[in-house]
Amino acid sequence: MSQLLADNAPHTLNHDVQRYWTHRAADYSQLNAAELVSAKRARWLKKIQEYAPAKPIMKVLDIGTGPGFFAVMLAQAGHCVTAVDMTEAMLAQARGNAAHHDVQVDFVSADVHTLPFDDHQFDLIVTRNVTWNLTFPLQAYQEWYRVLASGGRLLNFDANWYLQLFDEKSRQGYLEDRANARYLGLDDHYANTDTVAMEAIARQLPLSRERRPQWDVQALLACGYHKIILDTRVGQELWDDVESVNYASTPMFMVCAEK
Repeated sequence: MSQLLADNAPHTLNHDVQRYWTHRAADYSQLNAAELVSAKRARWLKKIQEYAPAKPIMKVLDIGTGPGFFAVMLAQAGHCVTAVDMTEAMLAQARGNAAHHDVQVDFVSADVHTLPFDDHQFDLIVTRNVTWNLTFPLQAYQEWYRVLASGGRLLNFDANWYLQLFDEKSRQGYLEDRANARYLGLDDHYANTDTVAMEAIARQLPLSRERRPQWDVQALLACGYHKIILDTRVGQELWDDVESVNYASTPMFMVCAEK
């Protein structure tokens, strides 16, 4: 397992990632806004509640909140939510979505590798499609462990995004997904992104070439987490039909880990 003991991706990658998501903020917010008023919202909330600590009101940290889907949803459910992102454009969208749904969320601009919080603060950490584009993922897992309360849990939803750049079988699956989306007349989610820019970034990110969630399990154990639960079919419950076609070769997984 590479980069388990020390992450050494160039710091300049953080700026490249931030710039990319700044450009994506507005259209990504439209997707999140649609999710918040769709049937998917209830499915996501049910899944998070299934694995969260059994507390009626939790202190929740949403890491890499983007336009605030998790933050708004969990605030609506009555929890005390703090949400961080390093991209100001994303935070602006998230604040707008929270205001639209009339919920209170503490939005914080921060690098998710070095959080501005005291130790043992949060009952639950949630994150979606974030760890794959971190420059120092092991450092991030260590930092998130620090701010979790004893008995607190981390729920990470992610996938082997851009493994196709390093693995021929994954590449063929990716191309089949694009062809199937066209054949079925569905929106190709990759067609709406700057694939050249993102692939250039992904080639330098440490997790693009790793087999996940196997890498995550080893990293989490090394950081001190325990009671690790994997769900490699969670996308079948949470994705809609269009997502299922677009990402058939890159299934979403969930990792639940306890401090």
